Amino acid sequence: MEELCCPEAKLAPPEVVIATEAPPPSLVDRYFTRWYKADVKGKPCEDHCILQHSNRICVITLAGSHPVLQSGKTIKSISYQISNNCSRLENKVSGKFKRGAQFLTELAPLCKIHCSDGEEYTISSCVRGRLMEVNENILHQPSLLQEKPSTEGYIAVVLPKFEESKSVTEGLLTQQQYEEVVVKRTNATATTP
Repeated sequence: MEELCCPEAKLAPPEVVIATEAPPPSLVDRYFTRWYKADVKGKPCEDHCILQHSNRICVITLAGSHPVLQSGKTIKSISYQISNNCSRLENKVSGKFKRGAQFLTELAPLCKIHCSDGEEYTISSCVRGRLMEVNENILHQPSLLQEKPSTEGYIAVVLPKFEESKSVTEGLLTQQQYEEVVVKRTNATATTP
């Protein structure tokens, strides 16, 4: 009688298949497009990353191949004091039209990173626009720059002019182009005796 009511009862139990999904994209990968500037001001390996949001805001960070992130260096201090007359910390932005914001060119210095081995690195804007803010947290906790360069360790936020928002990425590399540059650089140093 059992066989008539439930014939599948004698079958082997079904296999349980657990689908492993790829982790969801990070907040940065989801909302920002990564652009890169390799060898800023002709200095080898001093690469910067620009995270561009769809609202045209650009977050300036260090690229993964920058010597500060690669060489196991210890950051002694970070300074937004560019010259005797210019400090990025004095940037005060107010209102809808962002009055008071310092205007930056592509090569304008944002900050200087001083390492314990005596090396000094100047971080440039890489995009034209108004300086919206600098990350004061890295002044008190420089390790953020190395531990979380794309998030809490960002350098500054720049707002390009609306008219220039499309052309702001001219001269910058896409993620794929940047990876090719890094591979070529690695291969060149590996073959050099």
